[in-house]
Amino acid sequence: MKKYFLLINVLLYLIKVNAQVVFTSSNLPIVVINTNNQTIVDEPRIMCNMGIIWNGPGITNNITDPYNNYNGKIAIEIRGSTSQQYPKKSYGFETVDNSGNKKNVSLLTMPKENDWILYGAYPDKTLMRNEITYDLFGKMQPWSPRFVYCELVINGQYKGVYSLMEKIKRDYNRVNIAKLDSNGNISGGYIIKIDKLTGGSSTTWTSPYQTKLKFLYHDPEYAELNANERNYIKNYITNFENAVYGPNFKDSVQGYRAFINTGSFIDFMLMQELGRTVDGYRSSSFMYKDNDSKGGKLTCGPMWDFNLSYGNADYCSAYDTTGWQYNFANVCPSFTTEPPEWWERLLEDTTFANEVQCRWLHLRSTILKTTYVNHWIDSVAILLEDAQQRNFVQWPILGVYVNWNYFVGNTYKEEINYLKWWFQSRSEYMDYYLPGNCTLPNSISAIKNNEIPLSVFPNPTSGLLFTNTPPQTEVKIYSIDGKQIPFKMQGSIINISDLDNGYYILIIESKIFKIIKQ
Repeated sequence: MKKYFLLINVLLYLIKVNAQVVFTSSNLPIVVINTNNQTIVDEPRIMCNMGIIWNGPGITNNITDPYNNYNGKIAIEIRGSTSQQYPKKSYGFETVDNSGNKKNVSLLTMPKENDWILYGAYPDKTLMRNEITYDLFGKMQPWSPRFVYCELVINGQYKGVYSLMEKIKRDYNRVNIAKLDSNGNISGGYIIKIDKLTGGSSTTWTSPYQTKLKFLYHDPEYAELNANERNYIKNYITNFENAVYGPNFKDSVQGYRAFINTGSFIDFMLMQELGRTVDGYRSSSFMYKDNDSKGGKLTCGPMWDFNLSYGNADYCSAYDTTGWQYNFANVCPSFTTEPPEWWERLLEDTTFANEVQCRWLHLRSTILKTTYVNHWIDSVAILLEDAQQRNFVQWPILGVYVNWNYFVGNTYKEEINYLKWWFQSRSEYMDYYLPGNCTLPNSISAIKNNEIPLSVFPNPTSGLLFTNTPPQTEVKIYSIDGKQIPFKMQGSIINISDLDNGYYILIIESKIFKIIKQ
């Protein structure tokens, strides 16, 4: 009986905590949706009202301010696949006129369109894994989804921190490829997706080389294409696969290079490996092909769905900063989807591998430099400083395991520190073990065969120390007077939360560090 009373008290406490979100203003734009007593479901979309309050950069937005960025109708539905299991929902919506017709508008300075997403991070407690991926990839390739952080209110209820972002689709300001016309030129444009099956088998096709590799028609959708158009893009990708697995695959005319934008494949691969999203390559992986008159080769990207990336998933070794995500099928062969095997095949081409290495070195000296990425993360954490607190009062999941967290931080700062540590450790692994050789001057590849220097972060710490040591490495902690101290360890994460504040000696194999618990 005591257990039942305890459970009731816990539930009442959570309700009380959630009720404490008194939302009056924000440094972020405020999105307000009124469904007029309708329930938002996963199809069909419902038509309702949306207003956006945004007074400009650096100006406080009050919930009582007028809707000055948008004030009109939308058609909205719940979006996502596995993410629908979470209580914090994400939404897809179209801006429409009073008659329900699509209406192109600019939202929060983003270019005019009618297809939008309100993405609400839940298992990603940093609230930025998708966003940092989109931003970085947008600096590598012509387009990546733009986004603006906001706070969402639906029917008077505070819903938390969201990103209002662009949906992947063909558009002059998004994936800028030709629109299929009625003049018989069927060479482009198409957006194709490698993904889990979301419809009947007639809407997809299977690779002739892998039964677990499925291609979906994204934009235009299957129903919007005629048989000739469907067969054209299917045959084009099959011919690319034939070239990849053929005897002359390295040949610039008969091989794979005749079919693809190689630079986009390299950037796509580097971001997939850097983030090591557990769904990498095999799900939510986009490609597009433009009309032949505009180049017409198959291009990889943009990136999508990275909430379980950067060490945020606890299965299939996705939490490990070592190894390669394109080998997923060897790690988890029981899954119904798997990455294309062409990534391993491409790396058999020495020229391709060298291009990968050179591109990595360039990116690591610019936008993937650890100091640059840490600055990006810190800047967003400052931007979200007040809003994330409200978000985690509404959704009290800090310190709580959510499917499929590998690391569970007790505070937002711990989540941020873990993300920074994981990014640095993964980057350093790729610095040393990424295939290929580059002859660029001052190349860090000159030290590829040396040991990766050990690092311990942060120091001082309030409880958690992140290291770049391999699992099962011998680790010991001693007090200043030489007494060995017991501690907890998860993978490469050292937990000294139970220790008293003070100075300690950390020994990792033969390396000695002085650490401070405060």
